[in-house]
Formats: sequence, C-alpha cells, structure tokens
Amino acid sequence: MIICRSPQELDKMRRGGLLVWELLSELRSMVRPGISTYDLEQAAEAKLDRAGVEPAFKGLYDYPCILCTSVNHEIVHGIPSRKKVLREGDILKIDVGVRTEGYYSDSAVTVPVGNISPDLQRLLQVTEEALYRAIDRVRVNGRLGDVCYAVQEHAEAHGYSVVRDFVGHGIGTKLHEEPKVPNYGSPGHGPRLKEGMVLAIEPMVNTGKPGAKILADQWTAVTEDGGYSAHFEHCVVVTSNGPWILTKP
Repeated sequence: MIICRSPQELDKMRRGGLLVWELLSELRSMVRPGISTYDLEQAAEAKLDRAGVEPAFKGLYDYPCILCTSVNHEIVHGIPSRKKVLREGDILKIDVGVRTEGYYSDSAVTVPVGNISPDLQRLLQVTEEALYRAIDRVRVNGRLGDVCYAVQEHAEAHGYSVVRDFVGHGIGTKLHEEPKVPNYGSPGHGPRLKEGMVLAIEPMVNTGKPGAKILADQWTAVTEDGGYSAHFEHCVVVTSNGPWILTKP
C-alpha cells in the first residue's frame, strides 16, 4: 500500500531531510586523499549524537554502520573501514539516513576525491542530471513509470547503464515503503502519483554493464564488470505545486 503523508508528517520529514543535507555537506567537505571511510563514519556519528538523532541504517537488517561509503566500482552498501583510504582520482558514494520524530529521511551523493578524470566528471554529472530529470516528473496524476524512465532515458542516451538489482523506494515511518522506484520503466505506466506521496529517488548509473554482485562481506554491491558507478538520491514529495525535495534547502 502506498501511503500519502499529511502536512504535519511532511514537516517532520522535512526537519530530518535538512539534517541529512547538513550532514552530507559536512562529509563532502572532509573528502580528500588520505582520509579513510571510517573517518567519515566517526564524523557522522558525532554529528548525529550532538543532534540527538537516530541513524536510519545502523542495525537495520543487521547493517553495522551509520553510513554506506562505496568507492569507484562499488555501487552501494559499502561498509566504512579504517583500511579503505581514499586516493586521488577516486569517486566516493556517501549514503545516509536518519529517523526523526518517527519518520525517515535518506539521501546520497557521489563525491570526487581530489582531481578526477574528465570521464568520471561526466559520469557524476549525467547521474545527477538523471536524478533531477526524474524529480521533474514528480507531478500529481503523473505515473511512476514517467519518473523511472526519466533516469533510464538520460543515462542510456549518454552511453551508460542503470543498475537494475537495486531500486529507490517510498519512505515514511519505515525506511523502505511502497512503491519501489526502479531506475528504468515505461512512460505512462505504474501507479498514479498522488499528493503527499514521498519517493526516495536514487539513480545508480554504471559506465559499463548494469549487472551487480555482492562481495563476501554480504553487503557491498559492486559492478559485475569492474566499471565505475555513481549514485545520487533525494527524498521528494508529490505536491500540487510540483515536486518538493525534502533533503535539500
């Protein structure tokens, strides 16, 4: 069942969304060669402790950390580690969520580590553009397939593929709610969008083929062919005035 949220519920989600945005902004500013992904995890823990806010991921399905930090060919769900030290030219995906006042917020960015190649700059640009093209399709009486296809169309037009093994999702009193929000679809198909629906839209775009596999840690998803992957995410509300991004000022 797809739940439409009240204005009061959305206000709570908005407060959480802005905290997630602040946290991601702080973490982005820390990213540089020589820092470990565990350093970012510790910074996130300190920030949420100060705010008195519960992390969304830690403990969910027994996931061990606050952040997901995925480097280069890692798509999603990379576990922060002292051994994973960032190097010049890497790209780092940071995914984080919080639970505030009983409601969840979730967002992700891909960050360049120092100077990255023009090819990787283009991957990041196209993936983020795909996110905003999808957000632009979040309209009352639109179809979910319109949102999903917007990601696929933009990524594939630039020679990339979209990951099919992992998808976006509805969000609210649970981190993962209905509907599923794939990064591929058919325009004019899928559930009709109604005011108050909240979608976590998260393009995951690969330089090579769309396939993914899970590493021995049972969490980290990597590209099957070793190609690079980028990931961006926002929580977006369907409103009569157009899309409202909860995880961005």
